[in-house]
Amino acid sequence: MVLKFDTDFDPSYGQGVTVAPDVLRITAKNPSPFTFHGTNSYIVGRKTLAVIDPGPEDDAHLKTLLEVIGDRPVSHIFVSHTHRDHSPLAARLKQHTGAIVLAEGPHRPARRLRIGEVNPLDASADTAFYPDIALPDDTMVKGDGWAIRTVLTPGHAANHAAFALEGTGVLFSADHVMGWATSIVAPPDGAMADYMASLDRLIERDDRLLLPGHGGPVTAPHSFMRELKTHRRMREQAILEQIRRGDRTIKDMVKAIYRDTDPRLHGAAGLSVLAHLEDLVARGLVRTDGDPAIDGIFKLAG
Repeated sequence: MVLKFDTDFDPSYGQGVTVAPDVLRITAKNPSPFTFHGTNSYIVGRKTLAVIDPGPEDDAHLKTLLEVIGDRPVSHIFVSHTHRDHSPLAARLKQHTGAIVLAEGPHRPARRLRIGEVNPLDASADTAFYPDIALPDDTMVKGDGWAIRTVLTPGHAANHAAFALEGTGVLFSADHVMGWATSIVAPPDGAMADYMASLDRLIERDDRLLLPGHGGPVTAPHSFMRELKTHRRMREQAILEQIRRGDRTIKDMVKAIYRDTDPRLHGAAGLSVLAHLEDLVARGLVRTDGDPAIDGIFKLAG
C-alpha cells in the first residue's frame, strides 16, 4: 500500500482563501522541507472572528492577517501546539486585537529527558508561549455565530490539539493529519504511542473535511486516515524486518527504509524510527540496553 499525498497546493501568499463557509486560510511564507509551502492560519466567522494558529513571528504574515481581519473584532486566538511555526505570532496578534489566547497549555516534552539526552527539537519549541486559558479535552468555546470544540491529539507534540468547528463537519487538524506528508513524531517532543491513539480517535469521529496546518484540505478524511494508520503500521513492520536482517542501529535502518527520501529529512526520519522503537520496546517486541536512544543498539525480543 502506497499512501497517496496531495502536493498540488497554491499558498496564495498575502491573501485570504475561502476553504469552507465562513473560514479563510492565510498561508505564511515560511516554506521548508518540514512546513511545505508554509504554515496555515485560519480565520473563522463573519462578524466577530476567531483565529486558529496565528503562525510564526513574521511581519508580513501579521500584516496580511490584520488586512484580512479588517475592522472586524477578534474575540479568540486558538493555538494547536507550541512549535515555532504555529504559536509565536499569537502575542502580537493579541496586542492588535485584544483577543484571548487559548491552547492546551505551554510547551512540554512528551516525556522527561533521560540522563545525557539532548532534545534535538529544542530550537523549534516556543517555550515563551503561555495561553490565557488552558483548554481541557472536549472544551466548547462559543463565539459570534460559531462554536469550536477542543479535540486533544497528542503525538506530534505533547500539547497538540485539533479544533472542531461544531455542526459543520470541519476539523482543523493542525500537524496531526496533513494531506501533503506524514506528521513528524520525534521523541522526546512527541510520542508514537500517543500519535497512534490520537489517530484512532480522529478516525472514530464523523468529520467530513480536515483543514491542516500545512498544505491543502483533506477531503476524504476517513479513508485517508485509515491509509495513514496502515502506513504507520507498515513502517513499524519495515523496522522489525530491518532488525531481522541484521540492522542494529537507527542510522542503518534509515539508510534502508528512507533510501528514496530527501537526505535533508534523514535526521527527522531517524527520530521517527526512534519513536517507533520506543513503542516497540514498550510493547516487548524489541529490546535494547537501557532506554531506547538515537545511538542505541536494537535487537528483536525473545
